[in-house]
Amino acid sequence: MKVNKIHHVAIICSDYEKSKNFYVNILGCDIEKETYRSERKSYKLDLIVGGEYQLELFSFPDSPHRPSYPEARGLRHLAFEVEDINQAIEDLEKENIPVEPIRVDELTGKRFTFFCDPDDLPLEIYEK
Repeated sequence: MKVNKIHHVAIICSDYEKSKNFYVNILGCDIEKETYRSERKSYKLDLIVGGEYQLELFSFPDSPHRPSYPEARGLRHLAFEVEDINQAIEDLEKENIPVEPIRVDELTGKRFTFFCDPDDLPLEIYEK
């Protein structure tokens, strides 16, 4: 088998409206489709990132907390590419979102940093 590309990333949130606001209004993702599934008491929000990639934001009642710290096996974080990391940090901090200090990738020389979504999912911004 040979995969072509990543199709989507699915995220389960604890507070749908708060997470929808975060991904749409703060990170600038575009809404492709929003669906309420009454049999599951669950929303599914399809988001487009950069006109190409898709995030799926789900809400499920009473979903258990998945710890991100300390780091454990499994999915580590989700990274977004930005043109200007300083501007991205400034935009996040205007929304009172704490951002870690900028680091430099020792392999690529590119600058990056981390912040968290409303459910403490670690997110990375990586300068192009």
